[in-house]
Amino acid sequence: MKTTVTTSIAGRQITIETGRLAKQTDGSVLVSCGNNMVLVTAVSAKEAKPDQSFFPLTVEYIEKFYSVGKIPGGYFKREAKPSNESVLSARIIDRPNRPMFPEGYLNDTQVVATILSADGAFPMDVLASLGASAALHISNIPFAGPTAACQVARVDGQFIANPTPEQMAKSDLDMIISGTKNGILMVEGEAKFISEADALAALKFGHASILPLLAMQDELREKTGSVAKRAFVPKVIDAEFKSKAEAMLMPLIDKAMNIKIKQDRYNGFADAKKAGKETLLAGITDDKLKSQRDKELSTIIEDLKYKSARSMILDKAHRIDGRDLKTVRPISCEVGILPRAHGSGLFTRGETQCLGTVTLGTADDEQNIETLNGSYKRKFLLHYNFPPYSVGEVGRFSGQSRREIGHGNLAERAIKAVLPDHISFPYTIRVVGEVLESNGSSSMGTVCAGVLGLLDAGVKLKHNVAGIAMGLIKEGDRVAVLSDILGDEDHLGDMDFKVAGSATGITALQMDIKIDSVSLAVMETALNQAKEGRLHILTEMEKVMKAPRGQLSEFAPRIETIKIKPDKIREVIGSGGKVIRSITEQTGVKIEIQDDGTINIASSDPLATKKAIAMIEAICAEAEVGKTYSGKVMKIAEFGAFVEILPNTQGLLHISELANERVRQVSDVVKEGDVIDVKVLEVDRAGRIKLSRKALMQ
Repeated sequence: MKTTVTTSIAGRQITIETGRLAKQTDGSVLVSCGNNMVLVTAVSAKEAKPDQSFFPLTVEYIEKFYSVGKIPGGYFKREAKPSNESVLSARIIDRPNRPMFPEGYLNDTQVVATILSADGAFPMDVLASLGASAALHISNIPFAGPTAACQVARVDGQFIANPTPEQMAKSDLDMIISGTKNGILMVEGEAKFISEADALAALKFGHASILPLLAMQDELREKTGSVAKRAFVPKVIDAEFKSKAEAMLMPLIDKAMNIKIKQDRYNGFADAKKAGKETLLAGITDDKLKSQRDKELSTIIEDLKYKSARSMILDKAHRIDGRDLKTVRPISCEVGILPRAHGSGLFTRGETQCLGTVTLGTADDEQNIETLNGSYKRKFLLHYNFPPYSVGEVGRFSGQSRREIGHGNLAERAIKAVLPDHISFPYTIRVVGEVLESNGSSSMGTVCAGVLGLLDAGVKLKHNVAGIAMGLIKEGDRVAVLSDILGDEDHLGDMDFKVAGSATGITALQMDIKIDSVSLAVMETALNQAKEGRLHILTEMEKVMKAPRGQLSEFAPRIETIKIKPDKIREVIGSGGKVIRSITEQTGVKIEIQDDGTINIASSDPLATKKAIAMIEAICAEAEVGKTYSGKVMKIAEFGAFVEILPNTQGLLHISELANERVRQVSDVVKEGDVIDVKVLEVDRAGRIKLSRKALMQ
């Protein structure tokens, strides 16, 4: 039976419907707002796979081009693999909902959001996130929701919930905020140098905006009969075995937890497990039971690591590597370490090391992006790579993971705000972040390395930017906010809150938590503490390089910009591109022509650039009255000769202007193909040019 609930956010009606579509799922809803509709389904396996050791939740965000009345481009003319934008939207749905499943739930679970109709006037990932929570909430899948999301913008000092594209174009921030009624679960966004106070105000506004969406999901669950959740009881380890293991292993884990070097610490954990196996599993003869106890031993060790690290921080204000709560790890920076890259920077913070490389390109290097709302070109690209060797592991290289796409997007947002405008710096810019070592916050390390690389490349940044990752340990009323977290503090802690920005304000932020929610008071502490750390990191970076180099790399293309009249563009291009193709073939340059007459000429050879500019200027030159030109006679007529004085520009040399004496026939003086000097006497309103040879003889 079809069931519907409705609410309004910022004057726009949002409806959730269930019971009509995709009824064989565990939960299915159709979320709509105006002409925007997204179908979200949730299915979870009845049992976990044998030996399953992690929660296999997958979220798919599928854009259908029929939703906007378009046929996909490309050879196959159908939707292919998810775009980066779709992956980022899937992560927006995944991250706030994942913590709402019970610990130990290991059943395969899949959420699929399918865009059925879109007009571009409402953020679809917000509707999809709402639908994911609603589908899980009304199902029998164990899920402690509901959750909801809201996009926040600010125009002329006023916050706006779920803005239109026109409002976003005027906004100084773009933030997705997800949460429950108790607080915030996830934040993802960028800004134009906003203060910590403004960021906190945006978070508060966003959380208040999602409350009606949470209420409507509870209403929908009640209307559909409040289906009982599946009985789920996490596996329990034998109490006697667990007690013996904890008593034996706790001292070994505590000892290892105090080892500052990551790999040595992990070796300590491995030694603890080896000792546990030798002592606790030696007398077990049943192979099946022995295998079970071996897995349980790994679980017990993870629990002991969790308790040890958190106790160390909350009871002693002492961290794994010996720091206090606010101290940032030692930082070292280098620039210009790669001779052929156009810019490079190496940023090392503790055991996290990132190499940022910069390549400058032309308009030919821009990336064409096709989306539901149209196509556009990206002039700034940031790619983040996290190879397995960065954490001392062996792994496959099989394309970019969703995590790499997400971290790259965060770093790109952090840097984008400080890039020069394309008019003053008409380059396509590609930054690649190579994570060489990782022990916490490699995405923020990529921001720092990328900025160093851009400065080394001579890119005139508006400000320098740095990033820091904040952590949280929370047990009841006891709270510790950590600056510059380690990988273990991320894994064993309750929050990963990344903040990037300049000395004047925030440019990007991202937060994920593993507990029910985080209060605004905790977030305020984290934001203020992050500012202190960010300013410290900036100071360390600027000791090595504060301002961009005064010149570009010798291997980077030089781009010269000239301006012509728009009505001359077709002459420069020529029929079928013949003229511009001839210029590029003769000079080897790359030419970009914009509709307003701006022309960018790019080449690593300055002489080739000058030659191309001269050729373009010759094509666009206009006859000047009183100026002498050397022209070619193109055609003879009874009344005179037509002379080409400039490319594609001819004037009339009347028979009376051929010589001082009277001329009977034009051909007595000039013939087709002759090159003669002529003077421009007049250019009339229609652009007709009157020439004279006689005037030069006088």
